[in-house]
Amino acid sequence: MRRIIVVVTAVLASLFFAVPAAWAGSPHFVEATATADGNTLTVSGKEAGLGNETQVHIAVTATALCINNGGHHPKAVNKGSFSAEGDFPVQNGKAVFSLTLIATFQPDCSPPMTVSWTDIVLTDTEHGVIKHL
Repeated sequence: MRRIIVVVTAVLASLFFAVPAAWAGSPHFVEATATADGNTLTVSGKEAGLGNETQVHIAVTATALCINNGGHHPKAVNKGSFSAEGDFPVQNGKAVFSLTLIATFQPDCSPPMTVSWTDIVLTDTEHGVIKHL
């Protein structure tokens, strides 16, 4: 009888600790787009699978290059890493977000030169979810 009680207690304890893991969400980006307009990059999208959380922290990083009309970036100083981040509310296990990055260069990247965005990385910093755009 004592052995049965020990086995039942062990099984119940393992179920107790395993259930919260099963109830946890499975965060993932469902949609994500990057739209460039001049020296501005806007990254928007939706993350789902967030469970019962109230908010999520999203960050985006990108590299901006000042490209001349020959298709080259003439100076190493005309390249930079830029980032933005924010907290977004979660409703029904989903969060909708939009972040804007603005590239600034010294000297300015003015026409006929244009800004080109590369290495765009979207991250849910709380869950370690990463998406390359």
